[in-house]
Amino acid sequence: MPGSEGYRPPGWLRGAHLQTIWPAKLAPRPRVRYRRERWDTPDGDFIDVDWLADDRADDARPLVVLFHGLEGDSDSHYARALMAAARRRGWRGAVAHFRGCSGEPNRLPRAYHSGDSDEIDWVLRRFSALHARGAPLHAVGISLGGNALLKWLGERGESAGFVRSAVAVSPPQDLAAGAQALARGFNRVYTANFLATLKRKSLLQLERHPGLFDRARVIAARDFFDFDDAVTAPLHGFAGARDYWRRSSCRPLLGGIRVPTAIVHALNDPFLPARALAGPTDVSREVRLDYSPEGGHVGFVTGAPPGRLDWLPARILEHLDG
Repeated sequence: MPGSEGYRPPGWLRGAHLQTIWPAKLAPRPRVRYRRERWDTPDGDFIDVDWLADDRADDARPLVVLFHGLEGDSDSHYARALMAAARRRGWRGAVAHFRGCSGEPNRLPRAYHSGDSDEIDWVLRRFSALHARGAPLHAVGISLGGNALLKWLGERGESAGFVRSAVAVSPPQDLAAGAQALARGFNRVYTANFLATLKRKSLLQLERHPGLFDRARVIAARDFFDFDDAVTAPLHGFAGARDYWRRSSCRPLLGGIRVPTAIVHALNDPFLPARALAGPTDVSREVRLDYSPEGGHVGFVTGAPPGRLDWLPARILEHLDG
């Protein structure tokens, strides 16, 4: 872990839920200008990539690629904060949208999911091919994107070495434990918020591709087991929600990582109980566990109200540049 001081919440921002909700909804976000590229995927679909607007394709500066969280995009608080920090440091930056997350439905009868490491592989290899030869390529994953990135790193081992370093922030390392946590108490507010957009997108997909899954089950879904069992699993070749969670969780694969990688996580993250987090014996020597007692889920706000979003991007860049 870098030598800088760990995260300490300001006195006015106490508790896991406030530390999670405030940065996502209320903290000021830095202004970032993007330029968008559309990449056609090998299977006939597409993704949209938002680059920092002043980047050039032949630029030899370090490039940091961000994979966003569930239903996130390049406008998410963490994306804008990291891209702004990368620009200030003189780095290039890009946000790779998962399918259907850039404001336009994707073409194929599929979506994205926490274990989509094949998509991570294709995206990063394309960035590597486009990037100026010899310039460092770094990868960052947030929440769902962090789990998918870590899974890819663990599966690929040495072959992932074209990426110089990686950071995962608040990844749901054990998807079953995370889904169970999000089905209880106040956490059901987060679940309802996610399901509102996931259901809407799924029903639009069903209109374009009749028979994909059971419409009534989608509408009736009240938690992630319901939704993943009805939609995520059948869309992506899993036998059901539990099979999806088991095969997509990154924690069992962390010992296979051979790229310098940091996992930044708060022990009070409401999306995943601390007991489900990987410990030192679960990871390879290339993995640094940067766990803070507080911070919420992708939170880590600092300063006086309304707060600043500068601690997390500084921490990420410190790990990448370490």
